Amino acid sequence: MGLFAVLHWKVLLTIGVLIALIDTLALCYSANGKACEELGFTGLALCSDCDSFAEYVKDEELVADCKKCCAQEAEDSISKVTYAGAILEVCMRKLGFYPNVQSFIEEDLQHYPALRVQYYFGSPPKLVMLDQNGNNKEVIRIDNWKREHIQQFLKEKVKANSAI
Repeated sequence: MGLFAVLHWKVLLTIGVLIALIDTLALCYSANGKACEELGFTGLALCSDCDSFAEYVKDEELVADCKKCCAQEAEDSISKVTYAGAILEVCMRKLGFYPNVQSFIEEDLQHYPALRVQYYFGSPPKLVMLDQNGNNKEVIRIDNWKREHIQQFLKEKVKANSAI
């Protein structure tokens, strides 16, 4: 019984160390900007945007990921950042793999005069947010977004009277 108890404790200790290592790696990875970009949150820089996002996306894990990648804004800052226009960038060959993005382009694009589509080979679907001078300000991956989330995000973030 003594040998079994020693082996049992060694296994438990090894499992504990592995769990701690995995947690540490996950923490480092989630704090990394690249991890946030892979999750699609590079453009949601303000935590108030995550709160708005949570109103439309009822996925707690996705909202939690957003909050890991956001930055707290000062109380006196403007929490609703808007843009003059946007570019929906996507690979035409991969568009069929993103039915929500495809249906948005086919059925809703004409309702957004400040949005244009650019097809880039190999590009995952993303929104490139533009300032009034047409400069890229933020890039937001939308490959996992539903059509209605794309619609709502654009309504809130792109000025309605803008045209690119």
